[in-house]
Amino acid sequence: MGRFSTCCFTPRSSKPTSNKTSQVSVEDMEIKSPSNANGGEYEQSGAGNIILNHDFSLGLHHWHTNSCEGHVVSGAAGSIGGVSADSVGNYVIVKNRTECWQGLEQDITTRVSPACMYKVAAFVRISGPVQGPSQVQATLKLESHDSSTDYLFIGRAFASKDQWEKLEGTFSLESIPKRVVFYLEGPPSGVDLLIQSVDVSSSIIVEHGTTSGGCCDNGDDNIIINPQFDNGLNNWSGRGCKILIHDSMADGKILPMQGKFFASATERTQSWNGIQQDITGRVQRKLAYEVTAIVRIFGNNVTSADVRATLWVQIPNQREQYIGIANLQATDKEWVQLKGKFLLNSAPSKVVVYLEGPPPGTDILLNNLVLKHAAKIPPSPPPVIENVAYGVNIIENNDLNDSLNGWFPLGQCSLSVASGSPLLLPPTARESIGNFELLSGRYIHVSNRTQTWMGPAQMITDKLKLFVTYQVSAWVRISPGTTSQNVNVALGVDNQWVNGGQVEIVDERWHEIAGSFRIEKQPSKVMVYIQGPSSGVDLMVAGLHIFPVDRLVRFKYLKHQTDKIRRRDVILKFSGNASSFSGAFLKVVQTQNSFPIGSCISRTNIDNEDFVDFFVKNFNYAVFGNELKWYWTEPQQGNLNYKDADDLLDLCKSHNIDARGHCIFWEVEATVQSWIRSLNKNDLMTAVQNRLTSLLTRYKGKFKHYDVNNEMLHGSFYQDRLGKDIRSYMFKTANQLDPSATLFVNDYHVEDGCDTRSSPERYIEHILDLQSQGAPVGGIGIQGHIDSPVGPVVASAMDKLGILGLPIWFTELDVSSVNEYVRADDLEVMLREAFAHPATDGIMLWGFWELFMSRDNAHLVDAEGGINEAGKRFLQLKKEWLSHARGPIDSQGEFRFRGFHGAYAVEIDTLSKKIVKTFVVDKGSSPLVVNIEL
Repeated sequence: MGRFSTCCFTPRSSKPTSNKTSQVSVEDMEIKSPSNANGGEYEQSGAGNIILNHDFSLGLHHWHTNSCEGHVVSGAAGSIGGVSADSVGNYVIVKNRTECWQGLEQDITTRVSPACMYKVAAFVRISGPVQGPSQVQATLKLESHDSSTDYLFIGRAFASKDQWEKLEGTFSLESIPKRVVFYLEGPPSGVDLLIQSVDVSSSIIVEHGTTSGGCCDNGDDNIIINPQFDNGLNNWSGRGCKILIHDSMADGKILPMQGKFFASATERTQSWNGIQQDITGRVQRKLAYEVTAIVRIFGNNVTSADVRATLWVQIPNQREQYIGIANLQATDKEWVQLKGKFLLNSAPSKVVVYLEGPPPGTDILLNNLVLKHAAKIPPSPPPVIENVAYGVNIIENNDLNDSLNGWFPLGQCSLSVASGSPLLLPPTARESIGNFELLSGRYIHVSNRTQTWMGPAQMITDKLKLFVTYQVSAWVRISPGTTSQNVNVALGVDNQWVNGGQVEIVDERWHEIAGSFRIEKQPSKVMVYIQGPSSGVDLMVAGLHIFPVDRLVRFKYLKHQTDKIRRRDVILKFSGNASSFSGAFLKVVQTQNSFPIGSCISRTNIDNEDFVDFFVKNFNYAVFGNELKWYWTEPQQGNLNYKDADDLLDLCKSHNIDARGHCIFWEVEATVQSWIRSLNKNDLMTAVQNRLTSLLTRYKGKFKHYDVNNEMLHGSFYQDRLGKDIRSYMFKTANQLDPSATLFVNDYHVEDGCDTRSSPERYIEHILDLQSQGAPVGGIGIQGHIDSPVGPVVASAMDKLGILGLPIWFTELDVSSVNEYVRADDLEVMLREAFAHPATDGIMLWGFWELFMSRDNAHLVDAEGGINEAGKRFLQLKKEWLSHARGPIDSQGEFRFRGFHGAYAVEIDTLSKKIVKTFVVDKGSSPLVVNIEL
């Protein structure tokens, strides 16, 4: 272990960054970036490099400047130490340095291990007012739990202006302190520090003063001690119950799946009772871990039950957290594998992993438990999609010119061909492929239906391509005189049912059915069929189309629409001595788009500084995942918890981020806490009134929106117990208690055509009903948990809802695909559709960080901070929606441009001085004139 020392230069301080600039600008120099393209001594990244974004390909993501400024530029062809290199790389320029200790740093706490030797290699260079070489040093800052700080010298190099120099050194730590920060520092104040591709890799293991070859990676070892009970029950304990060890049970019918033994958690009186192990000190914050357990259940006449792996965490302020890792249905028949991942955002004082879940009296059996650092999953390659015939129908004989050839009845029903169906394609199909030809007017008549699933079917296995999004479109109708019926285009993909679209038919007219689907695993058999009405009801189907969607063509249209509604012509009119500024060059930079794009966050997230950094840089709105819900703020009657919501609001306030209040009530019974479900009618009404008063009074003026009663189209808990008027009462009372907040309805499957309970028509009816009762509904929330989105289907829903004249927000948007490129495409579809629609006033993502989202394969950033393809696409769109312009001021003292709504800065560069002014472009159809006094 190296010697601890204070800084060998000057003492550290928290002195703010100086505005002083260097006399020599780096931008004026020719800087050549080192490369290993020709096999020189430089290696881009050693095996096991623990530095994130080591080559600055992601800008300064994961890096921080220390009381100075920095930016990344692309390098040019050059050499290192005389070795020719002709590939282009990136390097960072650290400037406006007023102290020698100021430089570039990265927190590596979660990625270093005790008793490991780490080798450091970085290429450095200097620029600025200095003669000869300057010393550049690599240092570790070590912050202990007792608040003391030490500095560990790693190595130094003497850097020059002329060429890149290699800085090398080594370090090891006997134990890991509270925080470990790696940074580069050293040149005198006023000298710019240039850094290219930093490598910190473990090369040897240190054991009792000796070394042995191999990379130190404790994350690959099982953190669980005695995982297969070879040492009895050592290190294991019961969580509110008794634990036993077995080599067999049930007269030898239950044997271990692995090893010689298994354990049972028995005499369980609560669902949370189970077997546990304290893993304090063996897991680190901001590091993803994977848990795998072999489990089953036994006893109490229960044949299957939910078994969960859970983490109990206590952090130094004594706040407790319960982190769900994984769950599955276990049986008493066989061993099954329970698998999941978790991440600790905060530094814990105690961590316990345990199994729970089955009802009291049922034993949990555990054969093996493995907990290790989760292996990095390689990024998915872009799917290979060739020869896609966009807009071409894959349904055979859809016009029925060849009678029923290609079609067959699913079940014992009868198919026949008749005439009299619409001649035009349904509207959403016309939006995608255009109405180039008329339909035949013939349709399939399905009679003698004795089951809801009976209808016309067709095999399409060989016509589908993986990872391609298909739009579904058809006209459907049912026999006259029938009550309201649902009709569904379904797909049987091997043994899985896939929803291709659904519509509710309420009269004798032809109705459009619209939807979409995508298949991401190679199927052996795919059948499409139309089903849904009750037995005995005849079904009619015309013009079924299933075709690949060309999203890029749609994007061109959306960009044009976006320009019309999100941008405005601007005239900068300069007053004063305009003639003296004629011809002066100016640069306009948009600093923020005013359109709200936010994200879901949770209390535990804000203990992770990397999460907070990404959030505050890329979002201007927030919604709390759970912390404002009633079951969170009052889990037991009278036991109020607003601390978590307060902490989240404090974060938002400190970064000028607005927040939505989600939600005051939740109408779905499964989400209502047990003490509320047990109340009689009078006591429940009192509880509702107290909830409204407590929440809305405490946070008056602090939330811009409230989702008043979540998912009323999918639940009716309060309405069933308190009557229909309770819903409008909630809105009216909320408005009285906080008139400044806009009150929203909020529901799911509104935009995707796959749920008739929440179709746009049903949603409109629901909103009008609330308004007729006096409810001050101020906004429409479309949650946006969508699969394989198709633009015209989404836009059609917004068009229909737009007639109400209320602002529409996508309140919980997420998309899911195992393939990051497909996920990125889906996300781009939704963001562009929402941004281009005039009725949309904001977009909220339902999270962005892996392991902290409600859907798998929906994240933009992985658990340890890596930005995936979906995240990169999101950032690209954010950048696209910022306007910049430059040029001279004309002879009239004016400069014209067209820009997105939001905040701007204009920099005017004259011969004598540089002037910076700010202004805001708001909504409007006529040109905005901004008067600027010079």
